Amino acid sequence: MKITCISDTHGHHLKLTKFLTGGDLLIHSGDVTEFGTKSELEDFIYWFSKLNYPHKVFIGGNHDLFLESSRLQKNLGDGIVYLQNESALINGYKVWGSPVSPYFLGMAFNEKRGEPINKVWKQIPLNTDILITHTPPFSVLDNNLGCSGLGDKIQDLKLRLHTFGHIHEAYGVIEKNSTTFINASMVNTKDIMDLEHRVVNSPITVSLI
Repeated sequence: MKITCISDTHGHHLKLTKFLTGGDLLIHSGDVTEFGTKSELEDFIYWFSKLNYPHKVFIGGNHDLFLESSRLQKNLGDGIVYLQNESALINGYKVWGSPVSPYFLGMAFNEKRGEPINKVWKQIPLNTDILITHTPPFSVLDNNLGCSGLGDKIQDLKLRLHTFGHIHEAYGVIEKNSTTFINASMVNTKDIMDLEHRVVNSPITVSLI
């Protein structure tokens, strides 16, 4: 199965269209919006629906405030699945997704580190093949800002793929213990000279056999 991963588009998804040429599954690991509004989300879903992938999965992120306040259906049509601490079966692969990330400024889907966030990770089924989270696990493509509880949980799993975003500057791919880890963040980390996010990275495509 040919899988393309993106994350953290922050409202700039249209700039990626020419790079998303098709495959079996497209995954977006959250922060589909910048300001968390309903109109931004609707624009993203319309764009997502038109892409040439029979299966498209996305989760929320800490910027996606409207998603947190207004629960979407799991199946949105046009091959789109939205996951919020739940699973879907896609082409024979068990896929589980969560928008949760460690607490930061009280943004969307924030949980405090320790037991509050670990309660979420305990829900991940042991037979999960593909894990989609917004936060990275600690010490994996995260600049040491990821979640240690998530890192502990994935030690119990036999994942084929774990894709995430959130920490923009840690974009990349590594293989570890038979699992492919992808930080698919598409935009830069803003500094004092940036008025808005800029798309600086390319979608990452892998094949699972």
